[in-house]
Amino acid sequence: MHNDALCNFWTSTLGERPPARPRLTAHLQADVAIVGAGFTGLWTAYYLKRLSPALNIVVLEAERVGHGASGRNGGWVVGNLAGLERHIGGLSLDERRLCCGVVADNVDELGGVLAREGIDADFHKGGAIYAAARYRDQVAIQRGYLQHLHDLGHRETDCCWLDAGQLAEKARFRDGYGGIYHRQVATVNPARLVTGLAECAERLGVTIHEHSRAEILERRKVSTGEGSVEAPTIVCATEGYADGFHDFKRHVLPVQSLVVATEPLSESVWQEIGMAERPAFSDASRLINYGHRTADGRIVFGARGSYRLGARSKADQAIGEAAMRMRRDLLVDLLPALEGVRITHGWGGSLGLSRNFRPHAILDRRHGLATAGGYAGEGVAASHLFGRTLADMILERDTELARMPWAFADASHRQLIKRWEIEPLRWLAAQAITFSYAGEEALMRRGKPLPLIKPALQRMNDYFASVIE
Repeated sequence: MHNDALCNFWTSTLGERPPARPRLTAHLQADVAIVGAGFTGLWTAYYLKRLSPALNIVVLEAERVGHGASGRNGGWVVGNLAGLERHIGGLSLDERRLCCGVVADNVDELGGVLAREGIDADFHKGGAIYAAARYRDQVAIQRGYLQHLHDLGHRETDCCWLDAGQLAEKARFRDGYGGIYHRQVATVNPARLVTGLAECAERLGVTIHEHSRAEILERRKVSTGEGSVEAPTIVCATEGYADGFHDFKRHVLPVQSLVVATEPLSESVWQEIGMAERPAFSDASRLINYGHRTADGRIVFGARGSYRLGARSKADQAIGEAAMRMRRDLLVDLLPALEGVRITHGWGGSLGLSRNFRPHAILDRRHGLATAGGYAGEGVAASHLFGRTLADMILERDTELARMPWAFADASHRQLIKRWEIEPLRWLAAQAITFSYAGEEALMRRGKPLPLIKPALQRMNDYFASVIE
């Protein structure tokens, strides 16, 4: 499978796509130029237009709308931010609770926009299960994570513990020891969301140029091979596809995430699995897996892939048979009722990882450059929150979002986002971490105490997580 529309299940649900939007072939003036027609860029354009309809906004996309992570992710809309503790860890409990409330309520805000704008993206709020479902050791990991969420400031009504019986009422995993239920999580069809959002932005008057790859970002100007846009503010919304920009690629690296979709499951199989409420689900593996029941009765399931030497983004979406088989085997390990299930689609691409695993919305007024990202795989919801935040900052609105600790006005990404190490050091580190995580998983699978080795490996992996993430 080499055609993205055949590989990517989400894209296959769109039907026949309209012709590409015109390339940028002129030299334009605008109020805001946005590089990247994914969620971050389009949400920023949408909110800028909603708040200030007279603005002239131009969006440049290297391929088609949603070509990057926005059109092919796992479809989770998470009421949390990976790395949030790095922003709010030093605040008072009341302040932390305020920030966590903003992040959690963002899920409902996003769903409300889709309803108001008539964007049919299969938005479904079924919550998420973070299960201890393969190894007994995962119980302690998930209980520790639940305590972390509460200490961070998340409402206990939003994040609670499920014992084995309560877990089985929501989903029946192979060994369902228990787990966390996070109420503020929804799922979407991301391809429908990003295409619907682009059409909505155009109705509001935003101009989108496809097949218009930005080659040069400079002060208040962005240039393609055939044209340019000058604007007081340039928004770089490329996330894991910033490798074309020499400066940004030092700060945000592309990490691959790969996803598969099953055939539609029979009602009898669903009776065995449960998931009547269509929750998202994951287990406690450090290698990170994520899945959910789609609107048409499939399971979409993914797991973090790898880092490519030289920080190369994945240009196409096709993945190999071995990658699909690995994810199928992991899914069946979680849900044995799926033994023999057919995988119909397998796809993947890049997501952005900042050096300190710190999501950010940054506006450098001096140089006329704004950016947002560092979502670490949780960008469907975060991009909506940060698009709103960038819009408020660009328009100089004194709002709650503009005062959040992840919002940085009058600052530069060079000051705020630490640079990654040079190659091959970061590639070697990525390999070491991957092997170490796999080793910890293998020990948990054995189910033996190993009192010296297991705690030491866990402490080392906790250190990796804190430094890299």
